[in-house]
Amino acid sequence: MRDVMRVVAKLLGLVATLLVLPASFGAPAQSQKAGGTLKIYNNSNPPSASLHEETAISTIMPFMAVYNNLVLYDQQKPHSGVDTIIPELATAWSWDDSRTKLTFKLRPGVIWHDGKPFTGRDVQCTFYRLNGREPDYLRRNPRGIWYSQIKDITLNGDHEVTVHLTQPQASLLAMLASGYAAIYPCHVSGRDMRVKPVGTGPFKLAEFKSGESIRLVRNTDYWDNGKPYLDAIEWRVVASRSTRILAFVTGEFDMTQAADITVPLIGDILKQAPKAQCNLLPTNVTTQMLINREKPPFDNPELRQAMALVLDRQAFIDILTNGRASLAVSMMPPPEGVWGMPESELRKFSGYSSDVTERRAEARQLMEKQGYGVNKKLKVKVTTRDYNTFRDPAILLVDQLNQIYFDAELDVIESSLWYTRLFKRDYSVALNLTGSGVDDPDAVLKMFFSCKSDANYSKYCDANVEKLLDQQSQEGEFEKRRALVWDIERILVRDVARPIIFHGKQATCLHPHVKGVVQHNNSIYNNWRFDAVWLDR
Repeated sequence: MRDVMRVVAKLLGLVATLLVLPASFGAPAQSQKAGGTLKIYNNSNPPSASLHEETAISTIMPFMAVYNNLVLYDQQKPHSGVDTIIPELATAWSWDDSRTKLTFKLRPGVIWHDGKPFTGRDVQCTFYRLNGREPDYLRRNPRGIWYSQIKDITLNGDHEVTVHLTQPQASLLAMLASGYAAIYPCHVSGRDMRVKPVGTGPFKLAEFKSGESIRLVRNTDYWDNGKPYLDAIEWRVVASRSTRILAFVTGEFDMTQAADITVPLIGDILKQAPKAQCNLLPTNVTTQMLINREKPPFDNPELRQAMALVLDRQAFIDILTNGRASLAVSMMPPPEGVWGMPESELRKFSGYSSDVTERRAEARQLMEKQGYGVNKKLKVKVTTRDYNTFRDPAILLVDQLNQIYFDAELDVIESSLWYTRLFKRDYSVALNLTGSGVDDPDAVLKMFFSCKSDANYSKYCDANVEKLLDQQSQEGEFEKRRALVWDIERILVRDVARPIIFHGKQATCLHPHVKGVVQHNNSIYNNWRFDAVWLDR
């Protein structure tokens, strides 16, 4: 673990020197003003308020402020890493010599929003639900694989818990610091947590009107004295991109939703609102093609290989992001990403070569072997979510597939139903965007490619990959673990497990009176506690 810390520290230093734009907005901490309502839009209706059951930014950004974690990535640091993890409901933690027991001392005097006391029993309940010991609580459990090595949580009084692992897991603390790692109360049902959640966080839910709006109000009993500074945060669901951008420009909203602003739109916003601050950063979100391996004819590996070969990734990057997005596989690429492959390694993959014409000729030959051609095209619907950052690349994917004897058309699904479709694997081919929130192989590779993961949308399962996933998870030495990760990535590309098209870069914009917002440069999911945000009107 010390080796990991040293390497990560070096990489974080490198990241800091390479950032083009600042990752923070606002003024020094000593000048905060209390009061006021922060107004933000949400681009789609959150399926629920239950962080453990959802995966979209439309849920995590408005509802993360309702909850607390045991530990959290520092909200005032621009990079979420192992060296920026700070206490929250836990005040201290320590590993035993075997690295299979992690003990947390808990913060006394914390109360839930309904007035009941927080204790170690709530921590135990949360992880029993996540690791399957209470299987009926969560409707779905996309990150359950993160906690699959937790065999028990034991209590030592009300304010100390020990997490017992079946084997060492180098990533556990990093995942516990994610914005998605909220602690839930034992006494509130899963049904209620979806619509009227109870947390210990800086804000309470006052109103959740599905499809319309969300209102959070200041938790006056918050354990961190003096915080939050805001009286309230109001969100309004605005599906139309042009409508929500116009509303931001005219001052109806103080801030855009995280990463909602594409590279081409930044210039338009700044022309109309020249004082606005728009921060373009990597999102650690991949745009990817999903292929349902269980549905004929897509159970044919040669057909899937042809689909991978047709991809012109650079065209996606140039058209959608003016060349600013990054070529990558599953793990976030450097310099912001710690585990990702450099481009020199990616170019060794056949599907990443620059000669698109040659690759597409090979793809047509593979299609012809399956009986397809000019007079017999493969009809398919490319399913995607009704949201601009999904629809736009999906249109390009349809066009590229049609270069190799496909007769593809777009099938757009209402946004709040999208992830239900994915979890049910109710698609043949899909264009999806996915982010895990944590730059760690367990949080990304295990979540999306383990045979046992609910978020393995394409049902990919390989015994060798499963073994390597388990091996890297236990490895505490950084260089050895990264080598295993790269081995896994090579197999995933070879097997067309879930072709990654690119890693995105998008912007979050706000007006200059919004202070204290610090955007992370390696995730859009971990920095929305809002406890240190204030308004300088």
